[in-house]
Order: sequence, then structure tokens, then C-alpha cells
Amino acid sequence: MAASDKSDGQMLVRSLTTVTIPEQVSKEIRRAILAGDLKPGQTFSLRKVSAQLGVSFIPVREALRELEAQGLVVIRPGKSAMVAPLTHADLHGIYRLRRQIEPDIAGRASKLLTDRDITQIEKYLAMFADESLDTDDIYEAHHAFHHRLLAPAATEWDLRILEGLWHAAERYVRLAFVGRDADPGEPQRRWRTHHELLTATLTRNARTVAAATRKHLDDNEQIALQALDPIAP
Repeated sequence: MAASDKSDGQMLVRSLTTVTIPEQVSKEIRRAILAGDLKPGQTFSLRKVSAQLGVSFIPVREALRELEAQGLVVIRPGKSAMVAPLTHADLHGIYRLRRQIEPDIAGRASKLLTDRDITQIEKYLAMFADESLDTDDIYEAHHAFHHRLLAPAATEWDLRILEGLWHAAERYVRLAFVGRDADPGEPQRRWRTHHELLTATLTRNARTVAAATRKHLDDNEQIALQALDPIAP
């Protein structure tokens, strides 16, 4: 069967998405940073990363430019880079920007969400309480949950900006919750806080949704601050 067969008026298969080498490199370095394998303030050689990943120097440099734009690394003179430090100023800045953008989009998106959107969001929500999933799976579901809540009212530029903020915030969120993951009650707490956000969204009242989104962000920032206080200026 050919991919271009349109005998029934519809495409029978989806187009393939090509993932470039710089995108693969970016994903792996981001994973290492978020997992703590590359620690805040740690300097690493671009040449060494190139050798470990089995790629040339050029895609590593391209990947690091993207990660620098997301606030995850600092490219240094020569052929090295540093994992961006974790600071109170950065944390406040990330959440200040998120509070300016997300509540408004969430309020407008709540009126546009379809039944299919809600069904998918509920599936992501269920994953939060699934104790069989590992940390990376949970964070992927978390990212997808918030993306789906906002996507109906978000422009491409909104999503580009939010993706950068979400990636930057994830380092702090992981730090904040790493000590909580051993708590047997954490999966249910995580599910409950996001269920409250979804419940507010289903009111379709923009003001109610915006307020719930703002509270969700405030609560997460405070939890992250408590985890950051002992290790950052």
C-alpha cells in the first residue's frame, strides 16, 4: 500500500517525522541534565560529548545552542560548556513569565477543548498515579497534560516560549520532587493537584481556570523554592 493512496479521500498513513542528529543530541544532553548526570555548574567538553555520542562536533555545538536558549547550559569560550546553575533568581523569573502567559491561555483554551482533548488529558492524568511508571514517563505525561490543556488557544509562538519555560522549570521541579518520590502518598498527591486543575478547566469559566492555573504555578514554585534554599544562593 503506498503512503500516497487517497482512494477513499483520506491519507491512509501519516507522514514520517525526521529527527535530525542535533535534535537527538539535544534530547540526550537534556536528559543527562534533568536526570542529574550532568550537575549544575559542571563544565564538560564538547569534544568528549561528541566522542561519547559517536557524532561529529558540529551537531553537538548546534544542540548546545538550543539548550542555551532554553537556559539549560552556558556555552563557554573554546570548546566547552557548563550546565547552567540553579538559582533563586532564575526560578522566580521562570515562574513570573509562566504566570503572565499560562493563566490567560488556559482560560481561553478551556472553552475550545473537545471531548477528544478531555479524554486524552484524563489519560495523562491517570498516569500521574501509576506507580509502575518511572520518573521520565511521569514527566513526559506531565508535559503532555499541560500542553494539551493550553494547545487549543496557543499560537505557535506561545508554544515555543512555553516549551522553553517548561524545560527550564523541569530542572527545578525534579529537584523539588526527588525527595518526595519515595513517599507512598506522592502519586496520589500529584494526581489530586492536577485533577483540581482539570476540574477547574471543565467549568469553561475563563476567570476560574486562570485562577486555578495561577494557584498551581504558585504552589509548584513554593515547593521548588523549599528544595532550592539549601543549595543555591
